[in-house]
Amino acid sequence: MHPVCTNDRAHHTLPFSVVVIIPARYQSTRFPGKPLAELDGRPMIEHVYRRATEAPNIERVIVATDDERVADAVRAFGGTVAMTRADHRSGTDRIAEVAQGLACDVVVNLQGDEPLVHPSTIAALIGPMESDPTIQMTTVCRPLEADDLDDPNVVKVVVDLDGCALYFSRAPVPYGRSRDGHFVPTCSFKHLGLYAYRREFLLRLAALAPTPLELAESLEQLRALEHGVRIKVVQTAHDSTGVDTPADLDRVRRRLTGAER
Repeated sequence: MHPVCTNDRAHHTLPFSVVVIIPARYQSTRFPGKPLAELDGRPMIEHVYRRATEAPNIERVIVATDDERVADAVRAFGGTVAMTRADHRSGTDRIAEVAQGLACDVVVNLQGDEPLVHPSTIAALIGPMESDPTIQMTTVCRPLEADDLDDPNVVKVVVDLDGCALYFSRAPVPYGRSRDGHFVPTCSFKHLGLYAYRREFLLRLAALAPTPLELAESLEQLRALEHGVRIKVVQTAHDSTGVDTPADLDRVRRRLTGAER
């Protein structure tokens, strides 16, 4: 079993400042208006924002958007919003625009379509940067289930012996055989789209052009790997459900009443 770092631990003060930035586009191809979709009487972006504020050691939480409808909704519940350009290729590029004007050490990229993210997952994401100043980027994962293996919407991550990412893919990796047809590799995990970066590294990463594997898989984290950057992968005890389609929203609505708050 590969030693993926588990870091759900007690809260304490970090020796560096952390800001959570939530990129939120209104014009989603598969689900226009997604950040404002109603969940339990509130817009989805509010659920994400409030869960981020519950994480320990977070200095600020900021929603990054190019749409006034999203900005107005954030202001209505008392949140902080930063307006960005409309031409960003990815959420990473959008948060980098905001981070450029911030005085902080670490930036957490929390997608605006993760209303069930657990605050302790955010804390776990940051932990490795405290113990190892050479780590520039971290992300999180969960154990992979059999039903996830062939689902291209579930991103798989394979890690090395130090718990750093070797590769991310929408395909079932690594290749394996099983006599009963239910092979689930113990060295592959379900990737959750949550990241932390040293601020200066984030600005450098966003300035790089998209890379071949990034474009092939449509996974922006591959840009870092293709440039030789090690990404520490932290295993969390809490799953999350991203909302890409209206059907995903219905699943989240069913889970929300039973989700930990």
